Amino acid sequence: MNKVTMQDIADELGISRVTVWKVFNNYSNVSPALRDRVLNKAKELGYTKGVVELEQKVPEKNVSLIVSRPNSSTFWTNIIHRMAQELSLHNINLVYTYMPSGYSSKFKMPAVLNNGSVQGSIVLNLYDEKLVREINQLKMPKVFLDTVPQINMRDLKGDLILLEGNHTVYEITCSLVDKGLRKIGFIGDVHYAQTNQDRYAGFCQCMKDHSISVEQKFCLTHKIGIFSYSKEINRFLDSLQELPEAFVCASDYIAHLIQIYFSEHQERIPKGIAVTGYDGRNEYDVVRVITTADVRTEFIGKRLALQIIYRMEHEDAPYEKIYIEPSVLYRDSVIYG
Repeated sequence: MNKVTMQDIADELGISRVTVWKVFNNYSNVSPALRDRVLNKAKELGYTKGVVELEQKVPEKNVSLIVSRPNSSTFWTNIIHRMAQELSLHNINLVYTYMPSGYSSKFKMPAVLNNGSVQGSIVLNLYDEKLVREINQLKMPKVFLDTVPQINMRDLKGDLILLEGNHTVYEITCSLVDKGLRKIGFIGDVHYAQTNQDRYAGFCQCMKDHSISVEQKFCLTHKIGIFSYSKEINRFLDSLQELPEAFVCASDYIAHLIQIYFSEHQERIPKGIAVTGYDGRNEYDVVRVITTADVRTEFIGKRLALQIIYRMEHEDAPYEKIYIEPSVLYRDSVIYG
């Protein structure tokens, strides 16, 4: 009888020899289900080399999800859910680690991040500079989804994944200009997140390329408290004696707040007003009628999971800056009171 080879196992299962080789070399990017199929088929065919050793349970690993306000919207919960799903395929537990939304003198780093019980961390929805700086000093593999613009991206001791905003919002703004609109404002705290700053830069570049001046009276870009968006946007809109023809918003949440404002002040927009967003959050009704960026949260979650796995396996590899580019959903964008 001929000696059974890895190729024989691969042919029986209809998979590649490389996949079989990965199982017997204990690569983490093979799902537990496929791993079991390969080992079972190997035993069935009489291939025993290394099977017993591999059947021993692979030690579990833990990754800390460092997150503030994870339930603030379905946008974040969708990302977290998909992340946990993907990590589970690699025998990795996602451990929730609470962070406050802002730093205080009473803050203490959670013990789980320093006692060796987690092997890596993913930082999500955290936009306080002091907290990010403290987390950045942790001696473990890290992946950040977005960061604060006050920290130079080259100073981050981890990988950084960003939603591309410059070119995306450039295209979104151009869609308004192409309709003949010239008085266009921008709303979004550019000090809050690097992605917000990128989106504002895209807005300004589009206006410049079309020889249209950015009228600062129509722009709200200063620091906005995360719990006072509605109040500050309402105050800003109330202060405008003249309204622009359109607002480019840094997020769908902001576009949603603008819609609520004008539903209560219909007399100010008898012909409607054009509004755009960013994120594609279907939790807001306004998203169905405005031009926005379509962020696929399921892929964001999976990408974060795969990146922390890579970082844990290659701690000495150069840090990476990764841009995920959403498509643009073009719609009429005109809302009414």
